[in-house]
Amino acid sequence: MRTRIWHAHVRTSVVGCTVLVLGLTGAVAQAQPHVRDLGRETLAVGDGWGSEGAGTTGGAAATAGQVRTVATWAEFKAALQAGGDAPKIIKVKGVIDPVAEGCASFAAPGYDFDAYLEKYSPENWGLDTDLSGEPADSPEGLRAVSAASQDKAIKVEVPANTTIVGVGKGAGIRGGSLQIKGVDNVILRNLTIEAPLDCFPQWDPTDTDTGAWNSEYDAVVVYGSTHVWVDHNTLTDGRYPDSTLPTYFGRTYQQHDGLLDIVRGANHVTVSWNSVEDHDKTMLIGNSDSAGATDTGKLKVTLHHNRFEGIVERAPRVRFGQVDAYNNHFVVTEGQPYGYTFGVGASSQLYASDNAFSLPAGVSAAKTLKKWSEAPLTAENNYVNGRRTDLIAVHNAEIPAETLQSGAGWTPTLRTKVDPPRAVPGIVDGRAGAGKVR
Repeated sequence: MRTRIWHAHVRTSVVGCTVLVLGLTGAVAQAQPHVRDLGRETLAVGDGWGSEGAGTTGGAAATAGQVRTVATWAEFKAALQAGGDAPKIIKVKGVIDPVAEGCASFAAPGYDFDAYLEKYSPENWGLDTDLSGEPADSPEGLRAVSAASQDKAIKVEVPANTTIVGVGKGAGIRGGSLQIKGVDNVILRNLTIEAPLDCFPQWDPTDTDTGAWNSEYDAVVVYGSTHVWVDHNTLTDGRYPDSTLPTYFGRTYQQHDGLLDIVRGANHVTVSWNSVEDHDKTMLIGNSDSAGATDTGKLKVTLHHNRFEGIVERAPRVRFGQVDAYNNHFVVTEGQPYGYTFGVGASSQLYASDNAFSLPAGVSAAKTLKKWSEAPLTAENNYVNGRRTDLIAVHNAEIPAETLQSGAGWTPTLRTKVDPPRAVPGIVDGRAGAGKVR
């Protein structure tokens, strides 16, 4: 059982003199300044859905023996496993990288990508049959073995009652996949997280009329977990934006999946003050229209004061959940691919208010919303390029085939300060992301 941890901060103000502490022996010692420890900080009361109930405290109650500083992926994995579900704080120093030796280190003996392309090209294989029946010694079989090797190397499971925090401004994780799966009470802060690059995407000839490359690995996935706080991180494709990926069989060799997915009955999550950059399929909240038995009444997520730039879609795409999105800044850059920002999916109850959008010429505010299923939403007091804009009205006027209904059916109460949306770009742009915790 967890209880909230309350932190009292006492400030003494003395003008024109130095504060001294006098001991009984007459010895004089100068008072020591308070040193902030991000690992001991907890989600504030009332700060989004993550503060519901017992709140989110992560590893704040960790004993000294359960506080570890790690500088390698191996140390990180060991720290996660130590002590089971006892409260723990893991401090990441510098950049840790499970793929530092390159994709070749995961390749199965005999795997040859050129042979893979030769055998499964549309000219040789066609587009009517998938690759599921291929034997173990085939190019697809060897690809699958290679993919399993990478999967084992880059995925880590985060236990309950854990805080993972970056040390200083340069801490990060490259190419790892953090699995927050089936646990309670996790905090992730102050890290630059570069999305995993799938070394061995699978070709599916039957995906669409022309086939497609399908990739694995989310940077962070919250799967069936509760009370999670993701704060002041930078999540990005980093060194490998989609624009650098090659093309095979006329389709992009897709090596990225999601940046932050919240799925399978996850609940009570706050995502705050993050910089989310240069990615395609960014954030799913609920991953299946058929998951009503698991997801109904759950997937309660708050997104506030995040900055999204260069995002193609899913910021987020929502199914089932009561999702509160306020005071976020969504930046669409000139010439970037852009699909939509908010995806309205099956039984979703999205409440999007007081956000700011910066759109280039030629990108209409109508595209900020995308209808996937019949689900009313609330979208009020949002500003586009500095002007208050009724996103639903603009969408319905320009895209009448996807008419959206207004009224999410609930009103958020777990909010801290709501900033004026016109001021959001100036507030969020300077403070969102890793290395900017105040």
